[in-house]
Amino acid sequence: MNIGSSKLRSSEMNAGQSRAAARGLLRATGLKDEDFDKPLIAVANSFNTIVPGHILMDKLTLEVKRGIEDAGGIAYEFGVPGICDGIAMGLPGMRYSLPSREIVADAVEAMIEAHSADGWVGVTNCDKITPGMLMACGRLDLPSVMLTAGPMMPGEYNDRRLDVISIFEAVGELTAGRISENDFVEIEKRACPGPGSCAGLFTANTMSCLTEALGLSVTGCGTAHAISERKMQMAYETGKLAVKLVLEQTKPRSVVTRKSFENALRIDNAIGGSTNTCLHLVAVAKEFGIDLGLKEFDAISRKTKHIVALRPGGLHFMIDLDDAGGIPGVMSVLASELHDEKTVAGRTIREIADEAKVTNGEVIRDLDNAYHEEGGIAVLYGNLAEDGCVVKQSAVVQSMRRFEGPARVFDSETGATRAMLDGKIRKGDAVIVRYQGPKGAPGMPEMLGPTSILTGLGLGEHVALVTDGRFSGGTRGLCVGHVSPEAFSGGALAALRDGDIIRINLDEREIEVLMSQKEMKARLKQAKAPEQELRGYLLRYREGVSSASEGAVLDR
Repeated sequence: MNIGSSKLRSSEMNAGQSRAAARGLLRATGLKDEDFDKPLIAVANSFNTIVPGHILMDKLTLEVKRGIEDAGGIAYEFGVPGICDGIAMGLPGMRYSLPSREIVADAVEAMIEAHSADGWVGVTNCDKITPGMLMACGRLDLPSVMLTAGPMMPGEYNDRRLDVISIFEAVGELTAGRISENDFVEIEKRACPGPGSCAGLFTANTMSCLTEALGLSVTGCGTAHAISERKMQMAYETGKLAVKLVLEQTKPRSVVTRKSFENALRIDNAIGGSTNTCLHLVAVAKEFGIDLGLKEFDAISRKTKHIVALRPGGLHFMIDLDDAGGIPGVMSVLASELHDEKTVAGRTIREIADEAKVTNGEVIRDLDNAYHEEGGIAVLYGNLAEDGCVVKQSAVVQSMRRFEGPARVFDSETGATRAMLDGKIRKGDAVIVRYQGPKGAPGMPEMLGPTSILTGLGLGEHVALVTDGRFSGGTRGLCVGHVSPEAFSGGALAALRDGDIIRINLDEREIEVLMSQKEMKARLKQAKAPEQELRGYLLRYREGVSSASEGAVLDR
């Protein structure tokens, strides 16, 4: 199929005498006469040399561009920022992670609109980059396809498979005397053996899986590993597909519907994905013109069985899910519950599910042998979270599904971490870390340190952690995040004091502090947020960002 150069959007940039200067500049990049009639495909590449999930993207992008050119298109490549949460975790720089999602979406929009691409490919990986690319996908509604760069292989030490969470938890294990100094050093050295997004079902890999579930990447892309030859082949196929989508004028909003998001929510809950999807899918849906909220997450979770248990809530790794059948295998088990929506690759969800096979029934269980009768995410409400909060319930032990204990209140992650390592947190405590929300931090930093330290100290099954910030997808235990309204905006967390009794009931979806409404109002009048000196992007972000319950998006 050939729609003709006059139908290409890029012809507005490079056709006619008035566009001679533009053509002249494009010739300086290597274009020739015959190239100006070809589809112009942008490649948004988040390659950098500091993030393990991104260090092979230069090679993947070469294959994408080869695919574009072999299919008759012209590729232009541009860079997109990428932040490694694991490196920034616990530092002031972590406040930039979630806000960088908006930068990614805006950068893609600016480069593609300014240079009149007919379509584009997002070469992406990791926590905020993939959601930002997906937001741009819905916003621009130009023919597009995503290539997620793939997970890292697990590390190994003493016949134990490792990932980055193993290092975080080793800090607490060493403090508690549960491992030796030599073990600690070896775990650090061996846990991250090479390229790729961290090896468990944390936020990066959850979003890769959900990109595939939405129908915006080629089949199998969500779990194909970074170092695999399959991933390189997928990169080439993705480039060719991008040209096909332009020639057929297949746009994201004609593929991704509300039912597509419902499919993604169901798969998210079935595999026990990261709670950060409660931010990202809401934000992505907004850019597709779809209103998605926390209530939909919980409603679908209640009707979805948890059939895949990967790290940190289970023992398996992404490589096990890939070997067992990947997301198509999960779709095959859930086939009767999924909507038969389209994908950019041409096949429908039902066709993919019908062709898929599960090769390991322990990694991808059938519905009669599910790990849990409900999905991975629960949304709680109560006087502590009138607009909701989230917990990865698939990673909570049965004994902690009902909890009641005294609050230990901290206004910073650093303060909470210090108290844990100093032995000041006891079994039965509810650790409260407030002023960590989108506005309060600002930037809503992840807190993998405190959650992992609790686990390493042996307190993960005995202590609750509640915050208006958020957690890494690597969190396990009774860790309740995204509390909305946040403390900075007058939420109930701002009223808490040491010793207040916190009650959490996952089965009833309730979270509350045992305090009268009168006392709550009186305390909130006295509450004062910690003083901060802000400038630049974080100041602008604080002024414009919405609540976590609304996806923490910038007002437009």
